[in-house]
Amino acid sequence: MPDYILETACPAPVCGVDEAGRGPWAGPVSAGAVILDPRRIPEGLNDSKKLTAKARERLEIEIMESAVAFGVGFASVEEISALNIVGATGLAMRRAVEAMAVAPVFALVDGKYPFALPCPVKTVIGGDAISCSIAAASILAKVARDRLMKEMDERYPGYGFSGHKGYRAAIHAEALLRLGPCEIHRPTWGPVKLALMGRNPMLAWDDALQDELPL
Repeated sequence: MPDYILETACPAPVCGVDEAGRGPWAGPVSAGAVILDPRRIPEGLNDSKKLTAKARERLEIEIMESAVAFGVGFASVEEISALNIVGATGLAMRRAVEAMAVAPVFALVDGKYPFALPCPVKTVIGGDAISCSIAAASILAKVARDRLMKEMDERYPGYGFSGHKGYRAAIHAEALLRLGPCEIHRPTWGPVKLALMGRNPMLAWDDALQDELPL
């Protein structure tokens, strides 16, 4: 389980930063940024992928109520196409940090990329399982993106976005072949290109045709 040890070695206020949605075939990439109050750290913080949807939604509320500051940012499908997924992830992270009511002086960022943020950065591989602040950020990013994809399911019916959230799934592949891509599909993604060719998008998972592999 993550703890607050890394944060205590950083200048304060320090924020954790993480993303959600780098790998899906559709939808934006999101990022969360959180400055935790060390006296009021919600119980049960963990990598968002290891939590149930119900637990994430409960923790989202607790994080927002107890944190010193928090922010969420997105980078659009168009920005993913223009910047590639890594560049778009960095943009979403910057927007999340800039959205906070309190500016951090240091950031702990999940992963290996030292993105250009408004403050100095320390990268932490697997950070959402190590740092409470990064875990909190991962939860905000995940819940915000999932909520958006449920809204997209109503706007673009037939693809099943409320279930798979734009990720690889047989029902998603079938819908892509039957309906073709919609406005929120990532046109540079291999599965989307395959669907336009009338081929099964699932083939792109390990296929050289996928130009931008999920990260």
